Amino acid sequence: MTDKLLFNVRPDNVAVITFNNPEKLNAFSNEMLDAYLARLAECGERDDVRCVVVTGAGRGFCSGGDTGGMGGAPTTVTAVKSGLWDRIQKISQAVQQLDKPVLAAVNGVAVGAGMDMALHADIRYAGASARFAETYVRMGLVPGNGACWFLPRIVGVQKALELLWTSKFVDAEEAKAIGLVMDVYPDDQLMEKTLETASKIAAGAPISVRLIKRLVYQNQTMDLRSSLDMVSSHMTLARMSEDHVEAITAWREKRTGNYTGS
Repeated sequence: MTDKLLFNVRPDNVAVITFNNPEKLNAFSNEMLDAYLARLAECGERDDVRCVVVTGAGRGFCSGGDTGGMGGAPTTVTAVKSGLWDRIQKISQAVQQLDKPVLAAVNGVAVGAGMDMALHADIRYAGASARFAETYVRMGLVPGNGACWFLPRIVGVQKALELLWTSKFVDAEEAKAIGLVMDVYPDDQLMEKTLETASKIAAGAPISVRLIKRLVYQNQTMDLRSSLDMVSSHMTLARMSEDHVEAITAWREKRTGNYTGS
């Protein structure tokens, strides 16, 4: 692993992943990407992780790729494509395929592939100083980290195209207004507020939380009949689980707290 990516699992079953290259506004290297991918896989495997929060150290969330640490410019067409597919694009897929909720606490700038990193999350919260921009056009490039898939689904096609074509910066309040982030908090309260929500999610029935995430994303490309058929299968799994038994017992006993199911 690398000290450019910090990882901690809290007692409330929330894992915190922190991009830790603050002198470069958390620009990422190949080493950091590999560590991030490994930690995401670990979060998926660990029973004591029920929710994940991603954030950045210092004044920025992520400023994109650290060109000084990316191993030089690719020399062939195959090298360009493989460099994306074999590393950075695995991040896009890994975050969405992780059945556990992923929240982003966006502090400071999130630009280019760094903004894409924020888009991967299921829910985004912003500090008051947060600023977002898709800056690929300025470099004569196309978004390589999933923006053309995620952004239209979050803010709509028109707004996504405007942001992608103009590279304009969006501040925290505008980001909230267009649905890019769920809420905006003072910078010094961002992590506290994000962790409060993450802790509430982590205290829910794990199987229910995971199946809901899976259903929401699968339903974006399904017709109603197929959706209801899948829901009936997932409901059967949920009804037969220890989580359901524990939830009903807790409700009848008027107690709260973390569920003890798997």
